[in-house]
Amino acid sequence: MAGFEMNDWKKIGLGLTGFGVFFSFLGIIFFFDKGLLAIGNILFISGVIITIGIKSSIQFFTKRTNLKGTISFGVGFFFVIIGWPVIGMAIESYGFIILFSGFWPTLAVFVQKVPVIGWVFQQPFIRSVCLCLPL
Repeated sequence: MAGFEMNDWKKIGLGLTGFGVFFSFLGIIFFFDKGLLAIGNILFISGVIITIGIKSSIQFFTKRTNLKGTISFGVGFFFVIIGWPVIGMAIESYGFIILFSGFWPTLAVFVQKVPVIGWVFQQPFIRSVCLCLPL
């Protein structure tokens, strides 16, 4: 990949993003535990910011096309914090899909190249589903 240098800050950011996804997953598994979900959200957002940088993050989240997703994610996070985790996660999921819909094709190509599970994602039916993901 041209222009993608893996320095220490990006490694830390990717680690925080991964832990954010992990804690969010645990929060969902443990019947929408609001503490785990809040920790997951904070780690995920801080990981994204550290990975791509503060300036790029501000530009990404405040871009006119991403504003609806940013607001939805923020409102969902607020609902998780005040104690309505199911509603909050539903709203956050909508915001996440809107925000990161442009990355689905790139993610699909990456997953197809992963050694063990890549074979599954190379099957014709799965590939057609993955190509239809952008909203």
